[in-house]
Amino acid sequence: MSIYVGNLSFDATEADLNEVFAEYGTVKRVQLPTDRETGRMRGFGFVELSSDDEENKAIEALDGAEWMGRDLKVNKAKPREPRGGGGGSFGGGGGRY
Repeated sequence: MSIYVGNLSFDATEADLNEVFAEYGTVKRVQLPTDRETGRMRGFGFVELSSDDEENKAIEALDGAEWMGRDLKVNKAKPREPRGGGGGSFGGGGGRY
């Protein structure tokens, strides 16, 4: 499982998150998604610790905590939604002109 970390400072680095979460267990992976066009961090990330117990302790301790001037939003990451290809319909209508 993975932890979602939201409301991150745009100055936060993977090393910063690694250091904070290492207090709660062994950090297996840190991901900080960036914007495709600007290359700038998007303000959230994902951290994976070596056990669910460690992740639960980190979530309990860090959710709502202030870090780098921001109040963190920390919870279990939800599985990624499949992205549909297409979409949108121009259907409809009835109405008078």
